[in-house]
Amino acid sequence: MMGYYILIGAIALVSWLVSSKLKSKFKHYSKVHLRNGMSGAEIAEKMLADHGIRDVKVISTPGMLTDHYNPKNKTVNLSEGVYSQRNASAAAVAAHECGHAVQHAQAYEWLTMRSKLVPIVSVTSSFSMWVVFGGLMLGAAAGVGLGFWIAIAGLVMMGFATLFSFVTLPVEYDASNRALAWLKNKNMVTPEEYKGSEDALKWAARTYLVAAIGSLATLVYWGMQVLGGRD
Repeated sequence: MMGYYILIGAIALVSWLVSSKLKSKFKHYSKVHLRNGMSGAEIAEKMLADHGIRDVKVISTPGMLTDHYNPKNKTVNLSEGVYSQRNASAAAVAAHECGHAVQHAQAYEWLTMRSKLVPIVSVTSSFSMWVVFGGLMLGAAAGVGLGFWIAIAGLVMMGFATLFSFVTLPVEYDASNRALAWLKNKNMVTPEEYKGSEDALKWAARTYLVAAIGSLATLVYWGMQVLGGRD
């Protein structure tokens, strides 16, 4: 178990460092005010309109970095610091979330796959660790047999979460690419503003990359505990 705690600690540390860097980047670029004077909400509405999307609403949601696109009710949810602000950070986030709306409208395959995994992961992610651990304990008490297969079932459940994390990567990177391409092609930002938007989205994407690597590392660790303990 000590190895597991070390692994979790290392993942948590890297995640914290990336998250802190992301927050500092967004704070820095929030001082780069847009020449066009548009708010995050206005940026989002224009990007949706430019892509012919008329059935998606742009709304404000409480919190910081709580921005997201909800495919169920077709809403682009922008945090308070993005919805009404007029800076490079707000433009980047607003356009990124609209990138997800564009993906949804165009049936982007990776987004479709992630959506199908959501109900599975929402159930399995809460119990996978307990199932693996329970299987290992049962195996230690009764020998290789039922406990082993219970642990395997837990690994499969854990595997869905890892798969979800990696499927999320192309979804997030593609949304950022769509956002940056639109900001540039429509001359929505100056070169300096574009640079800030690009850098902010780059660090946002790294949070998903760290999460995916952490999920894979956890899966590999427990896989070694389960399969390595079978004689």
